[in-house]
Amino acid sequence: MSNDPHSHSDNSVELPTPTAWPILTAFGITLGFAGLVTDPIVSLIGLLCGIIGAIGWFTDVFPHPKHDPVPFEPHLRPKDICRVGREVSHLHPGEEGHRAHLPAAVHPYAAGITGGLLGGIAMAIIACAWGVIFKHSPWYPVNLLAASGMPGLADAPFAELQAFNLEALIVALVIHITVSVLVGLLYTVLLPMLPAKREWIWGGIVTPLMWTGLIWASLRFVNPALNQHIEWVAFVISQVAFGAVCGYSVYKSTKVETMQSWPISAKLGVEAQRPNKD
Repeated sequence: MSNDPHSHSDNSVELPTPTAWPILTAFGITLGFAGLVTDPIVSLIGLLCGIIGAIGWFTDVFPHPKHDPVPFEPHLRPKDICRVGREVSHLHPGEEGHRAHLPAAVHPYAAGITGGLLGGIAMAIIACAWGVIFKHSPWYPVNLLAASGMPGLADAPFAELQAFNLEALIVALVIHITVSVLVGLLYTVLLPMLPAKREWIWGGIVTPLMWTGLIWASLRFVNPALNQHIEWVAFVISQVAFGAVCGYSVYKSTKVETMQSWPISAKLGVEAQRPNKD
């Protein structure tokens, strides 16, 4: 006779030995919680039942789980399972069925900063040219822009808005450069999500017209002086000039891949030694 506790005839199958210990353990746990709202004695009895049930359950599975051979009819024996080797096909971003996060490539942030500064220069040239032609002073649009940060200029007379003001120039430069750079950085994220063949047109014309409408609706609250003296035709032209120059500059920059297709080790910056191929 074999000493293997799991040995049995071919006409039988091993099944776990029937046992009542799990039921006793569950009953003890139930009494333990029931005693919390009734009487401590109930919890004590439940604790004892739970310990006894747990010990009995433990002896059923250690050192070897107890099994009983159960005979069955030979013709009812299930067929052996045939395992077939399979290979895992790895999907890549953009392939069918893969939920890639788009865009898969974006413009570098440096291109957005450069494009924002170039667009800001183009917008400033048009605004100052408008001031010289229609208001006879290049400082008129500068002082209007500075009025959003200098409340004293909001009610300034026309002659003061035409005059040079060093403090207003510094405030206007800070506002203009900051907003231009932020919009340029926004373009690095926005352009790759626009139609691929029309990125520059969408970024250079459509988008400036959209934010011009937003400015028109909110300017009366942000800068009342600018809202009172602004010439919307010149303003729209300057915004389109900014969008065209900034959008084209960012559009022509080389895109960089996002990290979504990188392996987890590369995302975490883990360095590994290359295997020696010699």
